[in-house]
Amino acid sequence: GPRNGLVVRRQREEALYMKMNVKTPGLAWNPVQSELDLTYRERYDHHRPDPYSRLLLEALRGNQESFVRSDETQAAWAIFSPLLQRLEQERRIPEPYTAGTRGPPSADALALRVGFVHEQSYSW
Repeated sequence: GPRNGLVVRRQREEALYMKMNVKTPGLAWNPVQSELDLTYRERYDHHRPDPYSRLLLEALRGNQESFVRSDETQAAWAIFSPLLQRLEQERRIPEPYTAGTRGPPSADALALRVGFVHEQSYSW
């Protein structure tokens, strides 16, 4: 049957969305897919400031949770610098794809080669 899924979107269109297989009431075992959808724009009527406004407000309040520490930044550069250097040496060009899609077709081909199965029944 369909797979269970959990989507947590933190920015731009905040949402918490879950699909899971549940048993229907009664004595028979009849699994169906059920949904929990907490999409903020549909649930709440009030104005939501854009992410940058919220980030600036958190900075003014002294809340550092949304900011990266310097040692974390240095660790990230230590990991990614060799990768970026190799991409430049090999003159690799990122593969373009349409904004809002799952990515380029080659990403799906790679997923199939390594055994990943994409559940087509997922819709939101």
